[in-house]
Amino acid sequence: MKAIEVEGLSKTFRVKQKERGMGGSIRAIFHPRTEEIRAVDSVSFHVEEGEILAFIGPNGAGKSTTIKMLTGILCPDSGSARVLGIDPSKKRKQLAYEIGTVFGQKEQLWTHLTPNDNFRFFGAIYDMSDAETDRRIGELADIFDLGAFINTPVRSLSLGQRIRCEFAASLIHSPKVLFLDEPTIGLDPVVKENVRSLIKTMNRQLHTTVFLTSHDIGDIEKLCRRIIIVNNGRIVMDDSMEHVKYHYLNQKTVEVRLHGEMSLPPMQGITILKEKEGHIRFEVDTAVMKISDALRSLNLENMEDINISNIPLENIITAIYQTEGKEAAS
Repeated sequence: MKAIEVEGLSKTFRVKQKERGMGGSIRAIFHPRTEEIRAVDSVSFHVEEGEILAFIGPNGAGKSTTIKMLTGILCPDSGSARVLGIDPSKKRKQLAYEIGTVFGQKEQLWTHLTPNDNFRFFGAIYDMSDAETDRRIGELADIFDLGAFINTPVRSLSLGQRIRCEFAASLIHSPKVLFLDEPTIGLDPVVKENVRSLIKTMNRQLHTTVFLTSHDIGDIEKLCRRIIIVNNGRIVMDDSMEHVKYHYLNQKTVEVRLHGEMSLPPMQGITILKEKEGHIRFEVDTAVMKISDALRSLNLENMEDINISNIPLENIITAIYQTEGKEAAS
């Protein structure tokens, strides 16, 4: 069964253009010049029930506009969207009872209340009975391990504890689809892993469909089996995470600082990006060479610091465009 169905969805915004000079400012007041920006351009896709889908792209790609249309905040100019068989633009209130949202760095909990009081407040918003709310709070407290602090004011909780409560609050009404917009943004690595674990638990135990947007490749790599990449309002790729990982996530950037001079001999699968005075940064194609093998070529006895990271998402999208261009040319 399909939880989300999108066909030819489009949205255009009319934006005022700034004019320079005093004369331009006066004209702009009475006769403003506008420009049409196609935020979402004939997008079509579907999401299966119980799936965790990554919907990613650079800033301005159309991700947030798509989410707003799927949740009924915006109406499309053309095309259609159905979430759980409901048209968001026509039955937004009905849809609100079936979906949940978590937005990174945007708290929905009242900080002077306890999580327990917050959950009861949200239960009342969704017209849940006291007995149903109590049962649901008990289930979520067990799943997210909230018992030790469920009656502590939210303002006194740690960041990780608050995040767990944010997820629980979004699930109080048992939504079938959860929209996550940058859920790990600004979090330290430990809390990020906890959040990812929560998402997996929620999906496994509650069979919740998850629509995830993130700039963190780690979120996508560890949570999703399928990925949709959008850019300039259009879908660039809709493929399995396994395929994308094999072809585009095999590049790792390694940065090493050592005491004294060092050098990295030429090797297949390694591209040196910077090499100067005890500092070297290079890119490793893990499909050709293991990072551990590359590091053995350096004198690590005097290592001061090391950092291994994924290449930026924007670079992945550029690589995909280049690959598509070569295929089209052939």
